[in-house]
Amino acid sequence: MKRDPFLDAAIAEARLGLAEGGIPIGSVLVKDGRILGRGRNRRVQNGDPTAHAEIDCLRDAGRVGSYAGTVLYSTLMPCYLCSGAAVQFGIRSVVAGESRTFPGGAAWLRAQGIAVTDADDEECAALMRRFIAEHPRLWDEDIGK
Repeated sequence: MKRDPFLDAAIAEARLGLAEGGIPIGSVLVKDGRILGRGRNRRVQNGDPTAHAEIDCLRDAGRVGSYAGTVLYSTLMPCYLCSGAAVQFGIRSVVAGESRTFPGGAAWLRAQGIAVTDADDEECAALMRRFIAEHPRLWDEDIGK
């Protein structure tokens, strides 16, 4: 089965972030089959605790008017900060690469009426497992432990 090309685009962002010395989480915002914005976790690169991949993606997309019909892709299930952004802007669909390494806010998103798809993608999970094993303190900082 062929993987979703938008998930592939999010994975490419995650790999860019890792190459920059950051946390390998990537995101894209899609509407009508077109990528409006791309982002990656830049907390390390920018020294900014709010520079999560989904937030970076939304910043890259800029003002899009209505978010109706958009889909937010992320290589990892969005945390509560990023889930809150999806709710705030009326994004009605989230696709996560995986939630094995971090469950994020999936249940809360669903309770807000957002359709959540967990692709359970092995490449996404392997990327995070390796990063967590190699950088446990940085990972704990990222998830607020």
